[in-house]
Amino acid sequence: MLIGGAEDKLKDRVILQRFLEFAGGPDGHIVVISTASSLGEEATEFYRMLFEQMGASRISGLRPVTRDEGNDPQTASALEDATGVFLTGGNQLRLSSVVGGTHLGAALIAAHERGAVVAGTSAGASAASTHMMAFGTSGATPKHRMAQMSAGLGLIRGVVVDQHFEQRTRLGRLLAVVAQSPSLIGLGLDEDTAAIVYADDTLEVIGRGAVTIVDGSQVVTDAFHSKGYRPMMVSGAILHSLPAGHRFDLRARKLLPFAEVEPAGRARARETAQGRLRRLSRDLAAEGANSFVLERRSRSRHREPEASE
Repeated sequence: MLIGGAEDKLKDRVILQRFLEFAGGPDGHIVVISTASSLGEEATEFYRMLFEQMGASRISGLRPVTRDEGNDPQTASALEDATGVFLTGGNQLRLSSVVGGTHLGAALIAAHERGAVVAGTSAGASAASTHMMAFGTSGATPKHRMAQMSAGLGLIRGVVVDQHFEQRTRLGRLLAVVAQSPSLIGLGLDEDTAAIVYADDTLEVIGRGAVTIVDGSQVVTDAFHSKGYRPMMVSGAILHSLPAGHRFDLRARKLLPFAEVEPAGRARARETAQGRLRRLSRDLAAEGANSFVLERRSRSRHREPEASE
């Protein structure tokens, strides 16, 4: 489950509810990995509280911040019986550089291969793929040197994922990356929107926004001519904009017949007026915009010195 960030945490929780169902509901074991987040253990506890409110009974939290911690066998063992893994938002490069290639990274891939659902929101969504959008600049026009790529966690192949897509105007950099690597399919995820990728590589969209799919199989570009930060010529890219209920075949690169989605059930009465819950929800939603600002805010709140990134 690739989530574009800022998923609804206080109302119907359509995306989180689907994740919980895939993870086995009350009988499942959910592991929250919050390495990407600048909010520290607050992010772990926030999602633990959310999933408990939604009916989950067994939730574990992991937040390795060094590769030594990621290689700790005890840390990796937490995923042995996990039925669902949730990767929080924050900074995808922090997540990939700490977890990728460690025992925990291998355990995550093994859990996914045996059938556990893995969901990543914001940075967690970007890091899920083999090829990761590490960082870049916003804008609708593709430009040379607009995006920096890195290796992700390797859970899904053949795609590159960008998040907060419509809200941060990130079409340009996704077009630029696909033009440079047309074998990849670009997935641009709006906030409160998820692309569910099934074992047969079909994709289903749920949530409030849309998923933009960029197919570069017929693209023509001048990307191989380095021109500083000038606009890049991109022609022939195929764009699909898919709202909830639409499906796409990633292998065949084609739209599938529309399937009506059942309307979300009435939300149960919940205690959503808790000030801390709302504050943390806003902070987690904002991480995809600028994690550095949140780190400064967090340091100010706790008055603890911390090295800058």
